[in-house]
Amino acid sequence: MSLWIAELKLIFRSKFSVFSLIFLLLISTCSVYLGIKEIYSQQQTIEYLKPIQAKDVALVAKPFQNLTAGGNAGTAAYYTFHYTWDAPNTLAFAALGLRDVAPYILRIRALGLQAQLYEGETLNPELVLQGHFDFAFVLIYLSPLFLIALLHDLISIEKQSGRLNLLKSFSQFGYTTWLKRTFLRYALTFLALVTPFIFAAIYLRISIESSLIVILISLIYLAFWLGLCLLVLSRAWSAVTSATTLVSLWVILTLILPTISNLLITRQIPVAQGIDLMLEQRQAIHSAWEIPREDTMQQFFVHHPEWKDTAPLAEVFHWKWYFAFHQVGDERVASKFTEYRASLLKRQQWTEHLGWFLPSVATQTALHRLAQTDLKAQLTHQDQVIEFHKKIREHYYPYLFNEKPYFYTDFDQRPVFQAVNQSNELNIKLMLSVLICALFMLIIGLLALKLIQSY
Repeated sequence: MSLWIAELKLIFRSKFSVFSLIFLLLISTCSVYLGIKEIYSQQQTIEYLKPIQAKDVALVAKPFQNLTAGGNAGTAAYYTFHYTWDAPNTLAFAALGLRDVAPYILRIRALGLQAQLYEGETLNPELVLQGHFDFAFVLIYLSPLFLIALLHDLISIEKQSGRLNLLKSFSQFGYTTWLKRTFLRYALTFLALVTPFIFAAIYLRISIESSLIVILISLIYLAFWLGLCLLVLSRAWSAVTSATTLVSLWVILTLILPTISNLLITRQIPVAQGIDLMLEQRQAIHSAWEIPREDTMQQFFVHHPEWKDTAPLAEVFHWKWYFAFHQVGDERVASKFTEYRASLLKRQQWTEHLGWFLPSVATQTALHRLAQTDLKAQLTHQDQVIEFHKKIREHYYPYLFNEKPYFYTDFDQRPVFQAVNQSNELNIKLMLSVLICALFMLIIGLLALKLIQSY
């Protein structure tokens, strides 16, 4: 125990080491604070807009209050917006993912859905690129640098001062001593990193299981960099050479290779932007004004035969034709919409495959999956919106096609969106890939460290 205490005193005697650990603690705290602030802001926005949405509906419904014979359902359907939202997972503060770029609030109508889904479209998510300044960013991109700063001169400083041969001559100073020195620096770096997260998890009442998984991922990811540091340190190069080598490896493993891999995936799996679907759908909608209305209705009845035997269209404008050609526009791009999503998921799948070779990619992807802030979570929410849009149409269609009047009380029968909260989900394969990379690098590093005795 006295040797452990002595090593701790040696670390804290170094102003550089103390400054590095405090700085990492501050950066981690800042990232956690900004993550919580962003999530709280989104939650407040969701709650703030709910009463405003209710007021908007009340304004649309007000003219119907004075119509004893009821009003036109098409008017109600056209002007009434329906509120949908994607509430953040409690763990989202640690890995924001797509939360601050993808729309988490949509107000949709009974019109064509594709144009409404992608009005606020973001870039296609590529998880191999640098993320946002959250806990995941600090863990993946910054914490290895602090570990490198604490370890890069651990052996070289002893060699350059001429103490290395003297220390090796003592029987009590050997391989285990180097392990203790490196482990202490690794443990202190880990504690400075995860302590703010632990306090945040307690404050937000995140489940113990989810918190432990994040801590375990952090532990394993840093262990990979510990093994890499040991491998370089075993060469007993000068401090400058060791630091330069480790930083170069950091640049390659966290920036260059993920970016190159992302470019290759993007080139091999081309994906059109959702805005292209929106434009094609709108083109199909606008073209409906130039073709016979009966042709549009026949196209609509193909997928909605239950309304085929309703009254034919009158000579004047009719809302059911208007909403029918909006739905036909959606159905015309349905196959491309399916291909678009399949291509996005394929890119996501290949990104996960990269995790077997790049721990930074696996770690980031695993954290985003756990926090429900990745592509899959966004598509799951999108599926909820699609299903809700179907309920909206099913609410108005009986009034439109049966030409029933729409009364003031019918506004209360509108479907209300119920967001299904997505539970935290661990990607076992990604965790396993990070673990295998970390174990492999640790074993190599520990074996290489034994070479110090030959210097």
